[in-house]
Amino acid sequence: MTFTTFLRTLAASITRLVIRPASAHCDTADGPAVIDGRRALSQGNVNIALKWVMSEGEDELRATFDRAQRVRAVGGEAALLAEQWFLENMVRIHRAGEGAGYDGIKPAGSAVPPQVRAADEALERGSIEPLLGLIDAERWPELEKRFDKAIALKKFDDNDLPAARTYMEAYVSFFKYAEGHDHDHHHGHGHAAHGGGCGHH
Repeated sequence: MTFTTFLRTLAASITRLVIRPASAHCDTADGPAVIDGRRALSQGNVNIALKWVMSEGEDELRATFDRAQRVRAVGGEAALLAEQWFLENMVRIHRAGEGAGYDGIKPAGSAVPPQVRAADEALERGSIEPLLGLIDAERWPELEKRFDKAIALKKFDDNDLPAARTYMEAYVSFFKYAEGHDHDHHHGHGHAAHGGGCGHH
C-alpha cells in the first residue's frame, strides 16, 4: 500500500467511524478520554491512553497508537488525520470494553448534565463544593465518600497502569453516583460502567 493510498484509507476509516453524536461526556472532543489521547500522542506515551481500555483492548490500542505515531511524524495533513484516527479508535475501543456502542466523538462544548460538569470541576479543584445544591441531601454522605476515594487515588504515575485503572474505577463510581446511579456495574479489569460520566486525571 502506498502512502497516498494509506491516507485515503485512513480518511475513509474516520468517516465510517463518525456516524452520529455520542451520548457520553468521555466521547466529547474536549472530554477526558480525548484529552488523554492527545496527551499520549504528544508525549509519545501510550500508557496515558491505555487506562481508558479494558485489558482485552490493549493490543489493538497499542498497534493503533504505534501506527498513528509513524504517520504523525510525516507532519501536515497526515499528522492531523492520524491523530483523529487514533482518537476515534481509542474511544471506540473504550466504549466496546464497557459494552456500549460507538457513535462518534461529539464536538467540543457539547452539552452534558450539570452534575457531570460539576463533578468534573470538583475533581479538578480537589473540592466537592461545585456539587452543592445539585445532589439531594440524603445522597451527600455517599457522594463525599466516593469523592474522597477518587481524590486519594488521583496522583498516580501514568506508567503504573494498575494504579491508573484503580483511580479510573474510583472516579467513575463517583461520577455515576453524582449522576443519580446508585449501583455500579463492573467489567473486565474493574472499571465501573461509565457511558455517561467520565472525569479527568
